[in-house]
Amino acid sequence: MRHRKAGRSLRRTSEQRLALLRNLATSLIEQGAIETTEAKAKELRPFVEKLITKAKSGTLHDRRLAGRHVQKRAAADKLFQDVGPKQAGRTGGYTRILKTGHRKGDGADMARIEIIQEG
Repeated sequence: MRHRKAGRSLRRTSEQRLALLRNLATSLIEQGAIETTEAKAKELRPFVEKLITKAKSGTLHDRRLAGRHVQKRAAADKLFQDVGPKQAGRTGGYTRILKTGHRKGDGADMARIEIIQEG
């Protein structure tokens, strides 16, 4: 039974899953949008949105907390200098997931996850 077991395992151990989410989050912050499987995109969304919320306040403590997950200095700087201030007017919903079809090799459902650009 799966009672009270939230989240997807993605067929990985907890350490592998955390490493995967960290790498996907870093790529998303650096590039603005990435294409991955739908399940990974749905797991990545709350992970990244919590980082963006920390970047909105921009305190030293929040920078250190985000530094646990975004370990590239350039990506962390972009998160706190570009992405966070642009999302200051929003109270959430910083990312968008668009379904893009099926992968040719194995038929996996693919999706594009992107950071919404505030104008």
